[in-house]
Amino acid sequence: MRIGLIAGSGQFPIIFSKKAKSKGFSVYAAAFLNEADKSLEDHVDEIEWMHLGQLKRLINFFKKHDISEAVMMGAIRKTSIFSDLKDLKPDMKAISLFAGMIHTHDDGILSAFARTLEKEGIKIRASTFLLPDILAQEGCWTKRKPTKSEKADIDLGWKYAKEIGRLDIGQCVVVGGGSVLAVEAIDGTDATIKRGGELGNGTAVVVKVCKPTQDVRFDMPAIGAQTIRTMHEAGAKALAIEAGKAVVFDREEMIAMADKFGIAIVAINNKD
Repeated sequence: MRIGLIAGSGQFPIIFSKKAKSKGFSVYAAAFLNEADKSLEDHVDEIEWMHLGQLKRLINFFKKHDISEAVMMGAIRKTSIFSDLKDLKPDMKAISLFAGMIHTHDDGILSAFARTLEKEGIKIRASTFLLPDILAQEGCWTKRKPTKSEKADIDLGWKYAKEIGRLDIGQCVVVGGGSVLAVEAIDGTDATIKRGGELGNGTAVVVKVCKPTQDVRFDMPAIGAQTIRTMHEAGAKALAIEAGKAVVFDREEMIAMADKFGIAIVAINNKD
């Protein structure tokens, strides 16, 4: 069995590769330069390093190795999409894809990318199809539960996070004292937490949800120990995520760190 891997940054591509190998898959990775972890090379059967805009090269790599199914995972710095063309190095296939797009929001880019691959006979599978246990389980994970005021801020944050998700702006908001303190945009979740936490004066809560129209094959919300570390540094006191629709890394380390810092973590079923 063969599986293609389109790899961005972070540990998800490595976790997936290890699991796939244990299940008998041969893993062929198309890894993005300046994004994917160099150590990914140690966990796949073959790897091709390429720039973000080299779409034709990616397709040719998969076809050369008879790849008919692939997964997309790992973060891509959104600012990279707007970098100098000499760094992006778009080929004619990528230029054609972008030329046909109305906007360059996350969902638009990823969906168009997936459709292009599927037209070439490469089916995109859910990034979690071998890792169902990595999805967030419903409940309060920490010793400390959210306070009454934090619950109210979570409810408010959920509403606005879903709205910015519907508009394909981001997945995360920071709320404190009944006010929205920060909204995720191109700068990403950690930067949003830092901005909101500084304004929250020790009362901020972080809400990160799946977009209402999210294609859950890719770009699912992800949290981990780094999320809690950033929250602690920013003075944020509670984290709410969507059960079954968020990818969780370093779960045990994350919970232990949250308990140490007095941060509450809750995974909630969709409130819509």
